[in-house]
Amino acid sequence: MRMHGIKNRAEVVVNRCQKLAGFSEDLASTRRTFLSPPMHDCHREIAGWLSPLGVKVSIDAAGNLRGVYPAVERNAPKLLIGSHLDTVPNAGAYDGILGVVLAVALLEALGQRRFPFAIEVVGFSEEEGVRFGAPFIGSRALIGRLDDELLSRCDAQGISVRKAIENFGLKPGKISQAVLRADTLAYMEFHIEQGPVLEKLGRPLGVIDTITGQSRLEFTFVGRANHAGTTPMDVRYDAIAAAAEWITAVERLARDTSGLVATVGRINAKPGATNVIAGEARLSLDVRHGSDEARTGAVDNLICLAEQIAKRRGLSVSDNTLLNQQAVRMDPILMNEIEEAIRKTGCEPHHMVSGAGHDAMILAEKVPTGMIFLRTPGGISHDPAESVEVEDVAKAIECGLHLLDQIASSKA
Repeated sequence: MRMHGIKNRAEVVVNRCQKLAGFSEDLASTRRTFLSPPMHDCHREIAGWLSPLGVKVSIDAAGNLRGVYPAVERNAPKLLIGSHLDTVPNAGAYDGILGVVLAVALLEALGQRRFPFAIEVVGFSEEEGVRFGAPFIGSRALIGRLDDELLSRCDAQGISVRKAIENFGLKPGKISQAVLRADTLAYMEFHIEQGPVLEKLGRPLGVIDTITGQSRLEFTFVGRANHAGTTPMDVRYDAIAAAAEWITAVERLARDTSGLVATVGRINAKPGATNVIAGEARLSLDVRHGSDEARTGAVDNLICLAEQIAKRRGLSVSDNTLLNQQAVRMDPILMNEIEEAIRKTGCEPHHMVSGAGHDAMILAEKVPTGMIFLRTPGGISHDPAESVEVEDVAKAIECGLHLLDQIASSKA
C-alpha cells in the first residue's frame, strides 16, 4: 500500500468530518438530531462524495443514507460499513460521523476494484436518542424493530417519529423496505473510542469484544407545590429534595458496584419558579454494565430506593423504561479478522469492552458484527474538543483495506 496516499486520504477524512460538523441546528455549535433540516445537507454532501465512485445512493424511509458499491457480479451479498450521522447537543466532529466518512474513504482507496460482495455505506439517521428519548431509531429499522410504539413517540414539540419522517419528505409506510436482506454478510463499524484506554496504552486501534448493556429510564417524583416562604420545612412535600436524595443514592450504588456506571443526566422541575416548592421532578437514569444480571439488578435496586425515599417523604414516584438493551458480544470470526488486519498495519491490537452504546449492538441481532475503535486524544467525546489523530485515521483506512481483502479471500 502507498502510505503517502493513505495519509492524504486520512487528512481528507478529517476535513470532511469538520465540514459535516457545520451542518447544524445551532449557529455556534454542532447539534444534528433525527431528521432535522441539516440532515438534508449532510445527505447531499455525502452523496456527492459517493456518486463519482459508481455508488447508488438512496435514503430509506427511516432516514438512513444507503450507498451501494457494486460487486463483481449482480445479486451478490452485501457487506455493510457505517455509523450514525446524528449528534448530541454541543457535539464534536467525529462521534459517529467518522465511521461513515471512513467508509467512503475505503471505497475511494479501492480505485474501482470490486469484490465478490457489494459494499453498502450506511449513515444512520439516529443513534443518540436526543430528540425522542429513545436511541437507535435508524439501526432498528434495518432489523425490523421500528414498531408502532416507537413511531408514535413524540418530541418536546409534540411531533411524533412518524410525523418527523413525513416532514422530512419520506413515507413511514415504506419502513419495512429498509430491512436487511437475508444474505447480508456482516456489519462493520469504525468509531472513536470516546475514552482514554487506547491513548494510555499508546495504541491507535482497538478490537471491540463486547458492548455493555444499557438501561434508560425516566423517573417522576410527585409532591405538592407550595409557597417557598410560608411553608415550614416539616410540612413540605418537595419533589426536588426527594430527587436529590435519590440521585446521591444512584451515585453511591454505582461507586460500590464494580463495573457499574449510573448517570442522572437530566432533571426537570415543575413549576420551576424560584419561590415555589417543586411539586414535580422528572429525571433520567442511564445504567450500564457488561453483565446483564448486574445491570438489571442495579436498576431494580434503584427503583426500590426511589420508592422508599418517596414513601418516607410523603410523595409518589413512577418509573418508565425507555430502553433495555442487553450486552452484545461481537462476532468471534470478525474479531479475529480485525485483529489480523490491525497487525498487518504494524500495530498491536488491543481487545476491549465498549462502555458506550453503538448501532453495532443493534445490527448484531441479525448479522455478524464487528467494531474497531480509534484512539481518542484526551479521551474527550460529546464535546467540541473531541479530536482524532490523522495518523490514526490512516491506520484505520489501512486496516479497513486489509479487512476487505481478508473477507474476500474467506468468501472465495
